[in-house]
Amino acid sequence: MLLFKKNSLKIVQAFSIFCFAIFYSISFSVVYGQEINLNRIKLPPGFEISIYASRIQGARSMALGDKGTLFVGSRSDGKVYAVVDHNNDNKADEVITVAQRLNSPNGVAFKGETLYVAEIDRILRYEDIEIRLKNPPKPVVVNDSFPKEKHHGWKFIRFGPDGMLYVPVGAPCNVCKSVDNRFATIMRMRPDGTNLEIFSYGVRNTVGFDWHPVMKELWFTDNGRDWMGDDRPPDELNHAPTIGMNFGFPYCHGKTIKDPRFGVESHAVTLSNRL
Repeated sequence: MLLFKKNSLKIVQAFSIFCFAIFYSISFSVVYGQEINLNRIKLPPGFEISIYASRIQGARSMALGDKGTLFVGSRSDGKVYAVVDHNNDNKADEVITVAQRLNSPNGVAFKGETLYVAEIDRILRYEDIEIRLKNPPKPVVVNDSFPKEKHHGWKFIRFGPDGMLYVPVGAPCNVCKSVDNRFATIMRMRPDGTNLEIFSYGVRNTVGFDWHPVMKELWFTDNGRDWMGDDRPPDELNHAPTIGMNFGFPYCHGKTIKDPRFGVESHAVTLSNRL
C-alpha cells in the first residue's frame, strides 16, 4: 500500500493520484514478499511516495474511516482489512482482518460510522466498525438484488455528494448484449438499499470514480473490451454530469471505434462525454 503526499492538490492531479494509488495497491499485492523499487515510479513535481502498509494480501479498493482507519477490500482472498496508524506517523502499525469468507468483497465505502462492503451480488454494512475492529459486528444486508454473475461482477463503490451509494454492475462478458439492462451500468441507491436505479448506461467495467469537488459531477474510468489488438480500444475516462447518459458499450469503444459485431447495428447509441 503506497502513500502519496503533496502540500496542495489540483483537481486533475487528485483524480490521477486516486487512480494511480488503486493501481499500485493491486500491483503490490501481486509482488507480495518482493522488494519494490519506488524510484521506478514517475510522479508529478512536488509529490512523494512511500510504502504505507504491507502484508495486505489481495488489496484492491480503499476507503478512509472517520477516525483514520483505512479499510481495504480484496477479491479472491474474500477478506476486508482495517489498516491502523496508531501514532499518526503516516505509516501503518497494524493490519486487522475485519471480515473474511466473503464473495469477492472488492468494494468498500464509509459513511456515518458505518463500513459498506460490496460483494458480487449484495451490499453489506458493518455499523460502528471503527470502535470494534477486533470484535466486528455481524454484517447487515443492505441490498441483495444484484446479479450473481462473476465476470466483471466485483464492484468499486463510493458515496456521491447526493448521499447515494453508487454501485457498478459490469458486463458479464468481454463484449455482449444482455436482456438484463442492469449489466454494463453504474447504479445508485440510498444508504438503506432502497430506491435502486440506473445512473449511467453503456459502462463495460468501471474500477474507479469520483466527483468534481465544486461542480459535484461524476467522473469514472471504464476498462475497454479485449481482442481488438494490443492498443485498441483504449480504456476511458468519462464524465457523467447527469443521470441517464449512455457511454456506448457494446456498440462502440473509446471515442470513435465501432465494435466489429455490435457497431453495425442500426440502433447503435450516440456517444456521451468521453475524454
